[in-house]
Amino acid sequence: MKIAVLGAQGQLGRDLVPRLPGKILPLTRAELNLDQPETLAAVLADLRPDLLINTAAYNFVDKAEQEPEAAFRVNAWGVRALATACRDVGCKLVHFSTDYVFGLDAARSTPLRETDPPGPVSVYGLSKLAGEYVVQSIVADHLVIRTCGLYGVWGSGGKGGNFVETMLRVAGQGKPLRVVSDQFCTPTYTADLAALTVELIATGATGLFHVVNAGACSWYEFAAEIFRQSGLTADLSPITSAQFGAPARRPSYSVLSTDRLVEVGVSAPRLWPDALAHYLAERQQR
Repeated sequence: MKIAVLGAQGQLGRDLVPRLPGKILPLTRAELNLDQPETLAAVLADLRPDLLINTAAYNFVDKAEQEPEAAFRVNAWGVRALATACRDVGCKLVHFSTDYVFGLDAARSTPLRETDPPGPVSVYGLSKLAGEYVVQSIVADHLVIRTCGLYGVWGSGGKGGNFVETMLRVAGQGKPLRVVSDQFCTPTYTADLAALTVELIATGATGLFHVVNAGACSWYEFAAEIFRQSGLTADLSPITSAQFGAPARRPSYSVLSTDRLVEVGVSAPRLWPDALAHYLAERQQR
């Protein structure tokens, strides 16, 4: 099997590529750019992979509020061109989406299933939901994978780190940290996401799946656990989303259910604190 991976040098791509079977074509942005949709068909016609995994996206959540055209150009129209090219060469498409397709439901306390209605409250979330829809409508043989709160040892190159690294860096500088306590999700380790994705692909399943670590926490609770496991004392305090005042709104509760993932034969994801412990150990070896 020939597998092309778009975004192979990114945080998720770097964990995914070594775990995939067959002949792997790691693609950089210079080789396949969603921001240039008019070029995608020719590239895919030349490569003719059996499977294409798209880990690339416009993921500047707050910046997207000021430049919605840029977010939609990549996350919707670029993905539409990619899906069309995959359909035309007979290639299965695996596309990653986000918990940000959900919205403000502070009363929610049970994990969201794939059948729960989305309701994005940001331009970024809306652009990613549009990307889901074009993949589902164009490519019959597809997997759309929603995930959440990614962190991995390779960092998030375009955004300059990840939440864990930011917390550790700021705490190390002795600066106060104010982290929102009214947004609940499941932080997900990219190594775990990569391994579960490979398992899911091997089942031959199609459709929409949630793939995250198990459990739930607020971002404040996540930060507190980072410091607890790292043996650090930090000046950490909880604040509300309103007090934080980010330009883009975030889901108040976007804990994702992985029941469907397990139903098709994929291993049950491990709890997020266990995944965090593995990450903290792994980063010491890099």
